Amino acid sequence: MSRMKKLKASMTQFPDVEAPSMWLLALEHRALWEFWAGVASFKPLQLVAPRGDGHPVLVIPGLGAADSSTALLRQFLDDLGYATYPWGLGRNKGMKEESAQLMQERLKLIFDEHGQKVSIIGQSLGGVFARELGRFCPDMVRQVITLGSPFTGHPLASTGTHLYEWLSGDRFEDLDFNQHLEMRVKPPVPTTSIYSKLDGVVAWECSIEEGQPGGESINLRGNSHIGMGSSPNALYLIADRLAQPESDWKPFEAKGVARLFYGSQDHVPKERRQHARA
Repeated sequence: MSRMKKLKASMTQFPDVEAPSMWLLALEHRALWEFWAGVASFKPLQLVAPRGDGHPVLVIPGLGAADSSTALLRQFLDDLGYATYPWGLGRNKGMKEESAQLMQERLKLIFDEHGQKVSIIGQSLGGVFARELGRFCPDMVRQVITLGSPFTGHPLASTGTHLYEWLSGDRFEDLDFNQHLEMRVKPPVPTTSIYSKLDGVVAWECSIEEGQPGGESINLRGNSHIGMGSSPNALYLIADRLAQPESDWKPFEAKGVARLFYGSQDHVPKERRQHARA
């Protein structure tokens, strides 16, 4: 048994969730096509997406990525009328105490500059950071949107564990996983977890906000993990969520043809869905 499998088996305080299969990981190359589809549909999407109200939006990249990875998303939102900000901390190299402190300082600067609450979008590990900002600084956060972010389930249910160790310089055996138990607590602000059941990096079960008021989980059907911040259906969904009135946030409801692309109940077991309809 490999070192990572032994460690995972010993962590009995977490549910037994398997990492995505190798064939799902191999399919992550489709993120390139999702990106170019986002570029091609950039202007048409802006004609149908709801306009922004000008409030500030902080965007945090995923593990191993820098602000360049969120440039398309930020430009899309800027053009809709939001005031977007990159995280400005270089490449995301994992959960570091100094990074958490710097992010809180950056959030306060943006909040003070605009005099209004900030929406935070985080991709993958960046979404875990976004939730922590929402948890510790709720008075400055309007809502949190995460894209394929592993905030629940099992901390090692990912195909990116070795990448995390390499970038962060930390060994999982040396980490305090009690912190991960704390991260499962929903921030006291509206939260939208966008996930894909065909994610090749993070097990989708690790991205489910389970039965919490002011929280929702939406399956971006067919999407890759890497392409969640740039595909056309992701861009539209993020714009829809940001356009929710601050004092009247409502869960997303796919209508008509949108039901082909979004599933707000896909994470709920079929028998529970049937019981709810009865």
